[in-house]
Amino acid sequence: MAEQKYVLIVDDDPDLVQAVAMNLSSKGLEVGQAYDGIEAMESIKARRPDLVVLDVMMPRKNGYEVCEELKNDPQYKNIPVLMLTAVGSAVSTTTYTHQEGMRLLADDYIAKPVDLNKLASMVRDLIA
Repeated sequence: MAEQKYVLIVDDDPDLVQAVAMNLSSKGLEVGQAYDGIEAMESIKARRPDLVVLDVMMPRKNGYEVCEELKNDPQYKNIPVLMLTAVGSAVSTTTYTHQEGMRLLADDYIAKPVDLNKLASMVRDLIA
């Protein structure tokens, strides 16, 4: 049997983290949780995930900063990053953009509100 894949979910919305965690767990993935960018980096250093689901707008350190830190670190740059973004509809009023996310080498992104089945399928594709 293949080794269980470990996915870290990072978002400052505990309800969303819980929903995504339950959904991915039900698909046979092991799930870790963090609620801001600082906690995310500590968690990644404690246990390397197979993939990070990363919210963009968070306190202390935002998702772009975490993504940039990961992708610029030889030890972590190969970890796929799936950005969660609520800014699709408000792109003109925010400094966060999809182009910025892709420039920082996020492997893919999904808009909020999150379609849990679509997210699970994207996660599966990215860690395959």
